[in-house]
Amino acid sequence: MSEARIGRVLVASLHQAIADVLPMRLEFYENWLNASGLRGGTIGLAPLSAVLSFLRQEGPAYDEITRRAGGYAAEWTVRSLPGMERRLINVLPMPLRVRAALRAGRMLIRNTYPGSRALMKLKKGEASVDLRGSLFCEVREASALPLCGFYAAALGRVLQLFSIEARMQVVECRASGTRQGCTFAIALSTSPVVEVPEHVA
Repeated sequence: MSEARIGRVLVASLHQAIADVLPMRLEFYENWLNASGLRGGTIGLAPLSAVLSFLRQEGPAYDEITRRAGGYAAEWTVRSLPGMERRLINVLPMPLRVRAALRAGRMLIRNTYPGSRALMKLKKGEASVDLRGSLFCEVREASALPLCGFYAAALGRVLQLFSIEARMQVVECRASGTRQGCTFAIALSTSPVVEVPEHVA
């Protein structure tokens, strides 16, 4: 059985974020985020695990890099949508726009790695996301701080790109050793209080 591959959007966004935050260290990280992997669109799980392991040793730069990468991934994901679809989403009433934006966010998560998936619920101006299979949170020892900032930043930026104001909060992170997945709470501060189906289709 072939090894699962990491999606291009994750590889490219991490590469760009490292170049922004730690330009003097980029050559080191390109031992794994190499040109052939970037051109081909994917790298394997082992090289990405190595990159994330070394990034966690960079101190505060880890969070800055992963959140910046999440923002890039969101922008590139939304930009990849057909122009007509983007325009249609932007003119939808707010409740429907939120649902469509969350679908785009779920697509982003699925495209980062085949083993990652997001269960989303939306009700009364609040959304919850249960993320399973976060590659950022695969650690041997529990972390005192959440490590899933990539996904929090990505989801927040997707919503922002569709003119949805939201406050993201990491409720639980699998890296802390508390549960199987990571959980985010999203307060949709500009959306009206409208009942919508609880599960995003």
